Amino acid sequence: MGLDNPLHIAVLVVILLLVFGAKRLPEIGRSLGSGMREFKQSITGESSSQQPTLPAASQPAPPPAQQAQPQTQQAPPQAPEAQPQTPVAQGAPSEHQQS
Repeated sequence: MGLDNPLHIAVLVVILLLVFGAKRLPEIGRSLGSGMREFKQSITGESSSQQPTLPAASQPAPPPAQQAQPQTQQAPPQAPEAQPQTPVAQGAPSEHQQS
């Protein structure tokens, strides 16, 4: 009752094609394979030398050419902000105030 019989494997493949479709099946296989590889590497503690290294990460990026040029534009002088002043209203004399 195991998967050692080729007929069982064929039936399993047909069921997978019906459930997931022909377009998604390669994507599922790739993700399953990469997941198994990562699991194996985490268990054994080995790092794979098959994974390509990013050349951009190992080489420092050259500075952009525009940074080398000094900035020639100057900001216009700012006018002092005029804050509206509200006049202080004086109240009417009361009984308690002496004038």
